[in-house]
Amino acid sequence: MTDKPFSEYADRNAAPILEVLRDEFSAASSVIEIGSGTGQHAARFAAALTHLQWQTSDLPENHDGINAWVRSLGLDNLLPPLTLDVRIASLPGESYDAAFSANTAHIMSIGSVEKMFSLLGCTLKEGGVFCLYGPFRQAGEFNTQSNAGFHESLRSRDPAMGIRDLESLDQFGVANGMVRLRLYAMPANNHIAVWKKASA
Repeated sequence: MTDKPFSEYADRNAAPILEVLRDEFSAASSVIEIGSGTGQHAARFAAALTHLQWQTSDLPENHDGINAWVRSLGLDNLLPPLTLDVRIASLPGESYDAAFSANTAHIMSIGSVEKMFSLLGCTLKEGGVFCLYGPFRQAGEFNTQSNAGFHESLRSRDPAMGIRDLESLDQFGVANGMVRLRLYAMPANNHIAVWKKASA
């Protein structure tokens, strides 16, 4: 059996993220997670938010690790991962009333980030919410020097990567029927941005 992958960073940030999700997903019953990674967040959040059916997803190379977490917990509300590449994926329309993604926008190309918003704009139900965790810029400015350095390190690895401007993400949201409602400051200079799919 595949050992469960473990990230200390994901373990540390799970508790503060969960506190936000308790409020933002309180009225939800189904959530799609874009980029489940190690599977730790999905396992932690599905165990705590038992009213939610948590659908994991990622590229195929991460499925074994996610499935190891799914099997180890045996939760009825934690589902095995969908194969999902936001650049080419499609999801059934109005299938989920919540979406979550962590630390994905800065490692995707900006075109892929735009496609993620397009995908969620189609699959979220009316009134559904999207919570995106990670570092952001606002008005082109970094909130800390360490995030500026992180941005440069990402760009040196791949010029398509980088910390995204929140205003650009808001534009992607509006283009796909979603309006940002809240922005939560989180530990380690990160935030959770929350968009809601507006009424048709």
